[in-house]
Amino acid sequence: MSRATREAYGETLVELVREGHDIMAVDADLAGSTKLADLQKAFPKRFVDVGIAEQDMVGVAAGLSLTGRTVFTGSFAMFATGRAYDQIRNTVCDSGLNVKICPTHAGITVGEDGATHQSLEDIGMMRALPQMRVLVPADYWAAKAALRLAAEADGPFYVRMGRHKVPEIYDETFKGGVPYATVLREGSDVTLVACGVEVAQSLAAADILIQEGISAEVIDVFSVKPLDEDAILASAAKTGRVVSVEEHNVATGLGAAVAELLAEKLPTPMRFAGMRTFGTSAPGDVLLSHFGLDGEGIAARVREFVLA
Repeated sequence: MSRATREAYGETLVELVREGHDIMAVDADLAGSTKLADLQKAFPKRFVDVGIAEQDMVGVAAGLSLTGRTVFTGSFAMFATGRAYDQIRNTVCDSGLNVKICPTHAGITVGEDGATHQSLEDIGMMRALPQMRVLVPADYWAAKAALRLAAEADGPFYVRMGRHKVPEIYDETFKGGVPYATVLREGSDVTLVACGVEVAQSLAAADILIQEGISAEVIDVFSVKPLDEDAILASAAKTGRVVSVEEHNVATGLGAAVAELLAEKLPTPMRFAGMRTFGTSAPGDVLLSHFGLDGEGIAARVREFVLA
């Protein structure tokens, strides 16, 4: 079954409220797209729509958090981080407020909306902020787990969700963690560290590569900040090569975080599969193929590295 990670958003918050969590959500006129309309319908007094005003969205969320509530925000990733960065940095993170920045429509798989709506810098922006934790779920069940973790822990979180349907890798028992990374497929020749939609694509790449005699280990890096250092270092030591795979600019995202870790603790040959330009307008699957971020494209990148 395939579902977008955003499908988990509103329904998970409804579940949390019914379980007794004192949750509110603030949206910037996109509740239908972010799926926060589910919370608005079930608990209208726990939902605030500020209109197309992302800075106000974060400011209102910050104020509500000071009343003791756990507050989630909703918009597209491009606007939730880009337009409201000052408020996230100086109001939420500097004070360690209990605000969760949880946008949808991240990455190139936003698709036809084009480059203006395809956020490729958000992970880097958020992981650079002190006190912010960054979770990038790979499927619907991982998104539910990420939202629960954010709700149950105090302080700022960034949970990155998407519009594109992705295969279900986990089931309802998945819990995740902070930090957390897990080996989904054992391998001996190269480690693929991936997050979000690229986890399924990396598994597809591993299926292609094994037919050619290349054994790829696949790690889902659910928590980009903080990193599960032990899991990544153990795999890098085992395979001796690492390729990061992300639907994000390689300059500041998952690959950069892993490279920083390896440079400090276990220097390892590494390559990066991700974005180096702005995106463009086309269906999500077409864009993954065009930018070499589908199974075939990732396999080609690994092949070039391992066989060089």
